[in-house]
Amino acid sequence: MDFFPEHLSTYINQHTSIEDEVLTELNKETHQKFLMPQMLSGQQQGVLLNLLISMIQPENVLEIGTYTGYSAICMAKGLPQNGHLHTIDINDELEWIVKKYIDKAKLTDSITMHIGDATKIISTLPNTWDVVFIDADKINYSTYYDLVFPRLRVGGYIIADNVLWSGKIADKSAIGKDTAALRSFNDMVQADSRVTNLLLSVRDGLMVIRKNND
Repeated sequence: MDFFPEHLSTYINQHTSIEDEVLTELNKETHQKFLMPQMLSGQQQGVLLNLLISMIQPENVLEIGTYTGYSAICMAKGLPQNGHLHTIDINDELEWIVKKYIDKAKLTDSITMHIGDATKIISTLPNTWDVVFIDADKINYSTYYDLVFPRLRVGGYIIADNVLWSGKIADKSAIGKDTAALRSFNDMVQADSRVTNLLLSVRDGLMVIRKNND
């Protein structure tokens, strides 16, 4: 999902680092076997997430919303030697493919997968987070933000996906629970004096948020 004309999107892809073989295989299998394969992060967003993690060099990363594991693998490949990523998804039917490709990517020591309700699991994890990536049910984006913010270190980052929601966010006539929830989330972040934030028009929109103080 992106909002560029097809010829420009093709050009961007041609001038963005390509997927490795494991990610290409995961991308293909996701499209073959699962509904809504557009939920997979894909080349542009995957490279951006990898670059951000490589620049920040976090020790502890939390991902809320695993899907088939593409974004987790992209981020984990950018971790420092002592870094670790925890990823949470409510759908236990996806666990096999996530673990399959984590193993193929040789990242079993870098990624821990949790199955269940993230609103309940987050509080059981012991870490202070350096980076949190939110890409789960849109209704709970503000809840996830409130849950992780107290345990996000000062100088840490929250990255939220789908914040443009296929352009519906800026369309005043667009309605729906997810649209309303994402508008509320974006407005909440914009009004939060504790952070610096930038809404990027990559793919379906990424909100990058830096925690400046508590």
